[in-house]
Amino acid sequence: MNDTFSNNKFLTGFTWKIGGEAGYGIMSSGLIFAKTCLRSGYFVVDANEYPSLIRGGHNTYIVRASTEKIFSIVKSVDVLVALNKNAVVYDQDELSSDSHIILNTDKVSEDEVKSLTKSKVYPIPLISLTKESGGKDVMANTVALGATVALLNGDFEVLSAVIAEVFGANKKEVVDINVAVAKAGFDYTKEHFQVKTNYSLQKQEGKEELLFLSGNDGICLGAVRAGCKFFAAYPMTPINSIINYFAKKGPEIGVVYKQPEDEISAINMAIGASFAGVRAMTATSGGGFSLMTEGYGMAGITETPLVIIEGQRPGPATGLPTWGGQADLKFVLHAAQDEFLRIVLAPGDPEESFWLTAEAFNLAEKYQTTVLVLTDKHLGESRYWSPMINASDYKIERGALLSETDQQKEYQRYEITNSGISPRAIPGRKGFTFRANSDEHSELGFSEESAENRAAQMEKRMKKLELCQKEIPDPKVYGDKNAKIILVGWGSSKGPILEAQKMLAERKIATKFLHLTYMNPLPEKFLEKFFGTVKKEKVLMVEQNYTAQCAALIREKIGYEIKDKFLKYDGRPFYPEEIVEKVRDL
Repeated sequence: MNDTFSNNKFLTGFTWKIGGEAGYGIMSSGLIFAKTCLRSGYFVVDANEYPSLIRGGHNTYIVRASTEKIFSIVKSVDVLVALNKNAVVYDQDELSSDSHIILNTDKVSEDEVKSLTKSKVYPIPLISLTKESGGKDVMANTVALGATVALLNGDFEVLSAVIAEVFGANKKEVVDINVAVAKAGFDYTKEHFQVKTNYSLQKQEGKEELLFLSGNDGICLGAVRAGCKFFAAYPMTPINSIINYFAKKGPEIGVVYKQPEDEISAINMAIGASFAGVRAMTATSGGGFSLMTEGYGMAGITETPLVIIEGQRPGPATGLPTWGGQADLKFVLHAAQDEFLRIVLAPGDPEESFWLTAEAFNLAEKYQTTVLVLTDKHLGESRYWSPMINASDYKIERGALLSETDQQKEYQRYEITNSGISPRAIPGRKGFTFRANSDEHSELGFSEESAENRAAQMEKRMKKLELCQKEIPDPKVYGDKNAKIILVGWGSSKGPILEAQKMLAERKIATKFLHLTYMNPLPEKFLEKFFGTVKKEKVLMVEQNYTAQCAALIREKIGYEIKDKFLKYDGRPFYPEEIVEKVRDL
């Protein structure tokens, strides 16, 4: 039991978790239940965990739902669906003191788990009920969904509608059988148990309409809104759902998706498409980006706009393919040799994923350089409630792209300008000669090795860094502006930190939270002012790597050292309970 939080005194709503081996619909049932909670009027956050196995292993899906706004999952589990014994063995330490277990007695008896837990157990023959309803063994998860809704006094019609939506692409009989087995679980629970819980899924009326998005969903939608027309990527966890989206939706929305033979081809194809005049993007994880670094540098010296999505996961080498981390920050800041403007953004939730991806395309064309969006497995694959996104004010800004009426006596692709940004034209235009030279080059694009030219072109390219540094927005600060405890984080640590702030406020501990999304250029003037006012306040850096890479970056850029750090590098996300305990230790 999690003693500190087992009574849920500082937690709102409930957390539901399903556990079992791969191949038994853990992910689909988790998504169905999460959507059922959302359609019932609750704020919902979910997450999934799975080993890099096709079958077997221990797979889980966590759903947290509340009538109040929530920002992350929590460690304390209130309702556990145990499809096998391992679900109880592996997850028992997370169970709250007022927890309930729906136990699949076709796989494990109630007596086998009595010694493992003090939770209220509901023994249900999930597989037998499935077969009695005309289903197959693997549909036991759907029976458990019906049992869960009954346990929480929810509306079965909401669950039924979500099942029909999720399986809608299949034949009607597939939908019907899934609804039938879910109803069997619902009815069995109502008939056999006197259910009394402190948790409820009763439908909430009059709630605002919400989106339910993963970080990868936000990236896809942001790219489409920005006018992306070409996407090339080789499959690699955790960006595969981006590939799935464009492979499926591309023909409908006018985006060409190309799956190349490897990541080297992916980035080179995207560079080629961008050079030809369309907005282009590629995506990968750290291992794939290692292969992309040569192309990354080529985009830098040819000043070709390019958006790259990099989904972090623990490494090095293959590492933990299906888990998350934040250890690629310094890597992407310094990948490829020499110096050029590498813009790096790090969203913290799906809404920021939308806006920062959309902004990435504008920045790439404005500064004619690479823009890398850093995400990770937890942010990319987890889903969060989100307000409706109104993108009507977003404007596509193509920078110094010459129009068909602009004239130049002789087209100088790398013309020396005060801003460092040269005029750019789309190849094929009559009267223009196009050169994209990966050697150091003259203003016309010819190879040129003189010292004077090298210095002039280098200074031209780096002027863009100075300009971008002045134009980036200030980061957001959440919480009590007078608080004596300051939390600092970036990327996907946002949700757990915001949730921890709520828990700390319940304990009368005030905090403020500095969340960074522009990692390069870093908002140096803002940070100098922000940390310049810190006197007796405690500052805690929260990030998922071993060497406190963001804290080191802040020290490098402005000279301020964050001494207290909460670092996690086991591949698992931060839980707000952990952050609360760390703050209390201060």
